Amino acid sequence: MNDYHLYQAKDYIQTPAGLIFAVVADGLEAGRVRCFLRYRCLQGQWQKLDSEPANRYLAEHHPEYLFYSPVLDARLHGVALSAISKHYAPRAGLQDLLNKPATDAVLADFQQLCRLFLQQGIDFAQIGVTGSLLLGLQHSDSDIDLVCYCRETFQQLRRQVQQLIAVGQCRQLNESDWQEAYQRRGCELTLEEYIWHERRKYNKAIINRRKFDLSLLAEARQGGGKRYQKLGVVCLETQVLDDAYAFDYPAELAIDHPEITTVVSFTATYNGQAQIGEQIQVAGQLEQDEQGLKRIVVGSSREAVGEYIKRI
Repeated sequence: MNDYHLYQAKDYIQTPAGLIFAVVADGLEAGRVRCFLRYRCLQGQWQKLDSEPANRYLAEHHPEYLFYSPVLDARLHGVALSAISKHYAPRAGLQDLLNKPATDAVLADFQQLCRLFLQQGIDFAQIGVTGSLLLGLQHSDSDIDLVCYCRETFQQLRRQVQQLIAVGQCRQLNESDWQEAYQRRGCELTLEEYIWHERRKYNKAIINRRKFDLSLLAEARQGGGKRYQKLGVVCLETQVLDDAYAFDYPAELAIDHPEITTVVSFTATYNGQAQIGEQIQVAGQLEQDEQGLKRIVVGSSREAVGEYIKRI
C-alpha cells in the first residue's frame, strides 16, 4: 500500500512533539495528511482539545501544521509524512484489543460487544475501533467507537443492534443518555428533533451502561478529488431522491432540486438523517465544483454551527 492510501479518515497520527491528530480525509494533499488536532500531551497527561482551542494552540506553538486545503476549500490541520511518529489504524487496533486482557471496564465492554457480533457471523476483517480506545486513552466514562469499512457489513451491524436491543442484550439510549449525547453534539436541532431522528438509525446503543457508536467508511466513490468553491449559506426544503450513501463519511443524499444535486454531511450528527422519499429542510454551505455541479455541505466546521438536516 503506498503512502497516499495508507491514511484514512478515522485514523489517528501522532507527532514527536506529543500531538495526536484525527485524520479527516483519505490520502494526501500537497504531501500532508489532512487532519485535526484532538489531543496534546501536557506535563505527561493527555488533554483532549475542541476545535477553537486546537486552532489557537497550533497558531501559537505549531503553525507549520495549519493548512489551507484547496481541494476542500477549507482551513484544516495538515501533517507532513516526515512529521508523523506513530500511526493508529482502526482495523489493526481492533485486532490488538480483542486479544488483550480486559484490564478495564471499557475494554471488557468492547470485547463483550465484539463477541456478540461475532456470534452472528459479522466479518471482523471489515471493522475497526477508533476514538480513545484506539489510542489507549480511554477512561471510565469513555464510549466505544466502531468503524465499518463495508456498506453491507455496516447494514448487518445495524440490524444486529436492533436485534440485540429486542432480546435485551443491549438497550436503546434512555432520555438521560440522549440528553448527554445531545449536549456533546451541540447541534442545531431541538432535543426532541434530535432524539426522533436518532432513534430510528440503530447506529448506537448501550451495553452495560456504556454507549457504543457505529460509523461507516466505505470504499471511496468517484469524484473524491474534486475541488469546490464556496458560494455562501443556503437554507431550503427538498425531497430525498436517493439515500444509498446516507451513512457514509461523508454522508450524501441526492435531492430533488433544479440546480443542486446533493446534500453532503461531514458531521456524524446527520449521518442517516433522512430516507428516500422524505421531505427535508437543510441549511449549510452551498458549493460548486469545476464542472458547475452544486452541493450543500453540512458540517463545514466540526460543530456545524447554523447547519442541519431534518425531516419535515
